[in-house]
Amino acid sequence: MTEKLYEQDAYIREFDAAVSAFGKDKDRSYVVLTRSAFYPEGGGQPGDRGALFFEGEDGGLRRAAVLDTHEKDGEIIHYTDTLIPPGTHVHGEIDWAFRFDQMQNHSGEHIVSGLVHEAFGYNNVGFHMGSERITIDFDGMLDAAQLRGIEQKANAIVWQDVETQIRICTQEEAAELTYRSKKELTGLVRIVSFPGADTCACCGTHVRRTGEIGLIRLISAEKFRGGVRVELLCGRRALAYLEEMEEQNHRISMLLSAKPGETAAAVERLKESAAADAYRLVEMENEKFRRMAQDLSGKGDVLLIPEGLGPDQVRRVCAEVMETCGGMCAVFSGSDDTDYKYVIGHKGGDVRALVKRMNEALSGRGGGKPFFVQGRVQTTKTAIEGFFAEELK
Repeated sequence: MTEKLYEQDAYIREFDAAVSAFGKDKDRSYVVLTRSAFYPEGGGQPGDRGALFFEGEDGGLRRAAVLDTHEKDGEIIHYTDTLIPPGTHVHGEIDWAFRFDQMQNHSGEHIVSGLVHEAFGYNNVGFHMGSERITIDFDGMLDAAQLRGIEQKANAIVWQDVETQIRICTQEEAAELTYRSKKELTGLVRIVSFPGADTCACCGTHVRRTGEIGLIRLISAEKFRGGVRVELLCGRRALAYLEEMEEQNHRISMLLSAKPGETAAAVERLKESAAADAYRLVEMENEKFRRMAQDLSGKGDVLLIPEGLGPDQVRRVCAEVMETCGGMCAVFSGSDDTDYKYVIGHKGGDVRALVKRMNEALSGRGGGKPFFVQGRVQTTKTAIEGFFAEELK
C-alpha cells in the first residue's frame, strides 16, 4: 500500500520513493510507488500531476511526466508518459501551481458549503473542480441577495486567517462530533474544520490558513435538479476573473467615452438611443411601404422581389400592398446562394393551393392563414419569376 505523504503534509512538493509496480491501463502507462505526495482524484478534486526523475540505463537523468493520479485498493496509480521498471528509485515533484490552485478552491468550497448549511440547512449534494470553474450543487434555492451574504461571510473567514484544523478520528470519536458528510463513514474518519465556517469529513488537500485562499467570488447560480448550482472561484482564479472583468469594463469605457464607474449608465443611454433609432427606422420603412402600396393600387396580382429585406419587412410589405392591389401579392427577398423568404397574401382570397404548387416547384415550405402565408424557398430569382409568369398569365 502506498504511503500517502499528502495526508501527512499537503505542502510536501518533492519526495523520494521506489517503483513497486508498473503496467498499462488501456492505452495509458502507469507506475505505483512505495510512497507518494501526489494526491489521487477523489472527492471532487482532480488528481495531481508533475514529474518523476530517475536514472536511465546509460546513467543519465530521465524524466517521466505524471499526467494524472488515481487511487485503487490503497495504491496510488501514477499515469505517466514513460514506463519505469519496479525497483527504480525516483525523485517526485508535484506541479505545485496546479496543486495550490486546487487547495485554494477546495478550501473555499468547504467554507461556502458550511456557511450555506448553517444559514439555510441546505446540503452540498454535488461538487466539481474543473479546469476553469468550480461548481457546488445545493438541495435548496438561493437568491442573489442570499448568495451575496454568503460571499461576504466567506471572505470574512478568509480575512480572519484562521488555522485549518485536521484530525483523524475513530468511528466512535466521529460519532460524538457534528460534521458534514455525503455518506455514512466507517473506520478512521478524517475531519477537516475551518473554525467559524465548516466542519466536514474530507480526504482532500487544503490550505494551512484561510488567508492563503486570498479571495472567494461567487460567479453565478442557476436552478438545478430542484436546488441550485453555484459557480465559484477562489484565489488565483478569482483574481484572474476580476482582472478579465476589469479589462472588459475598460474596453467598454473607452468605446463609450465613459468613466469606468459609469459604464452601466452609458450603456443604458445607448440602449435607449438605439431603441429610438429603431422605432424611427420602422416608421420610415412603413411610410415607404405605404407609398409602394399606393403606387400599386388596383394593379391586380403583384410579384415583388426587393433585395435585403428581413422576414418582418417582407411581411409588412405584403400586408400593405395586398390591401390596395386588388389581387394577390407575393413578396420574396433573399439570394440565389442561400434562400428566399416569402409572404403571399390576398385580401379576402385563399392562396393555399397556389402556395402548395409553388413549394413543390421551388423546394419551399411555409404556412399560415388561407389569405396570408409565409415561408422560405431554396431556388433562384429566375425560377421564382418563371413560376409566377406561368401562374399569372
